Formats: sequence, C-alpha cells, structure tokens
Amino acid sequence: MHELSIAQSILEIVEQHLPPGKNAAVRSVKLKIGDLTAIVPDSLEFCFSAITMGSPLEGAKLDIEHVPVMGECRDCGEQCLVKDNIFVCPSCRSGNLTVVAGRELQVTEIELYDEHPEFL
Repeated sequence: MHELSIAQSILEIVEQHLPPGKNAAVRSVKLKIGDLTAIVPDSLEFCFSAITMGSPLEGAKLDIEHVPVMGECRDCGEQCLVKDNIFVCPSCRSGNLTVVAGRELQVTEIELYDEHPEFL
C-alpha cells in the first residue's frame, strides 16, 4: 500500500507551506491525481486521516480531482481521451501515443480555518 507514503509526503508538503509562527489549522487539501497513478482514493484518505491525528491537519479533508488519461498522437497530432487503457488514436488509429495527462500527483491548494481554538 503506497498510499501511506504518499499521505506522508502530502503531510510534509502542507506543513512546509503553513504560515510561519502561527498554529494554523488546515480545513482541506486539494489534490490532482492522475488515473495512471494507481492511487486508491479511499486508502489515501484513510492513511492521511491516521497520520494527521493530533496535528493541525487533524480532520482536514482531502479534496481529490481525478485527472483522466490523455494522449497525443505522434502521427497526426490529435489529442484524445484514453479509455480503458486502450492507447489508440481515434482519428488515425495509430498506437503511437504519448501520455500528456493522467500521471499527476499534485497538491494544488491548502485551505486554512480562519480561527481554530484548539490550535491557537
């Protein structure tokens, strides 16, 4: 289960971006996760919840945006949605595709509470 190490990395990224000198409490963390990452969202949320207990991130929600797999045909230049992991251009039927989206794993936004008495 690689979701635990990913949750730990997300925690570290968020902690690096919290305002210095404040006990900021995190409301939510927005992520972009590509469909090719093989991350199970429920497992990631469970791991994130477990490792954030007792920290300013306890109770923070993971808001996950799924990024579909997109390919670009090297033969005709068409960009297309890759469905069911079938890497074939719908325009020219070539299998010569480059993945241009679907591998993302990014923290895109961190939302803080204005006030959070337990951590102030």
